[in-house]
Amino acid sequence: MTLAKYLFALVAALAVLLIAKFDPALAQEASDAAAAATEAPAPTLNAGDTAWMLTSTALVLMMTIPGLALFYGGMVRKKNALATVMQSFATTCIVTVVWMVIAYSLAFTDGGSLNAYIGGMSRFMLKDMGVDTLKGTIPESVFM
Repeated sequence: MTLAKYLFALVAALAVLLIAKFDPALAQEASDAAAAATEAPAPTLNAGDTAWMLTSTALVLMMTIPGLALFYGGMVRKKNALATVMQSFATTCIVTVVWMVIAYSLAFTDGGSLNAYIGGMSRFMLKDMGVDTLKGTIPESVFM
């Protein structure tokens, strides 16, 4: 039974790798002529988009810190509730710092030809991110 599970996992992993390797839709590059023909004007700051992103961020934080912390705190005995709530808060703090330091750069920057599936380090420690840097129609700091 265990050998069958491992074989199934191996076949599934190979299938995912083959799909990623041979599916042209995953790795298509826009031609230079098509990119030049569809050149859009420079994006400008949109107050509505920025307000919605800030509202969404606040909702996610309200869902994570008090919501998830109180949910987990309610699943343990009374004497362990505070420790569980603080673990949820500490985990949120650690994940936020790790996201700002390295994960944002790996997720949203161009890794070049050597990094097809993971980004580069051009935004490591939020390097070159200013108040006037836009990501679409919102400030990049809000997007981050």
